[in-house]
Amino acid sequence: MPDDTKTPKSPSYWLMKSEPFEYSWDDLVEEGEGVWSGVRNHSAKLNLKAMEVGDECFFYHSREGLEIVGICVVSVAGIGDPTDETGKWAAVKVKPKRKFDNPVSLKQIKSEPRLADCELVRMSRLSVAKITPEEWDIICQMAQE
Repeated sequence: MPDDTKTPKSPSYWLMKSEPFEYSWDDLVEEGEGVWSGVRNHSAKLNLKAMEVGDECFFYHSREGLEIVGICVVSVAGIGDPTDETGKWAAVKVKPKRKFDNPVSLKQIKSEPRLADCELVRMSRLSVAKITPEEWDIICQMAQE
């Protein structure tokens, strides 16, 4: 007999970078749901493939701003990248959850010793990064300060 008493999986946490002149937080809000596509890094692809519906992601403005501006939620997982003709690359769909009143800058993150091992700090060029629950909580607290 199957075990129906399993505890639902806790969401995983991620950070997704986008250049605001290409696709910004406001663009996501305007669309209501966006496809996170165009990622051409193997580590980032593995992170996209690991995402599940309900996982939460920091939305990070890269190149301009260099700050986490809000939280989005994975609404559709495990899709192929519609911009990829080879079929090798992954994508997900996300919906905006909430904008930060106080965006958290890369400078703030780098100055917080508890975030020294954060993938955003250690692997700064990675466009889709894993965030631990502890890092998530710290960054969310920083956004409220």
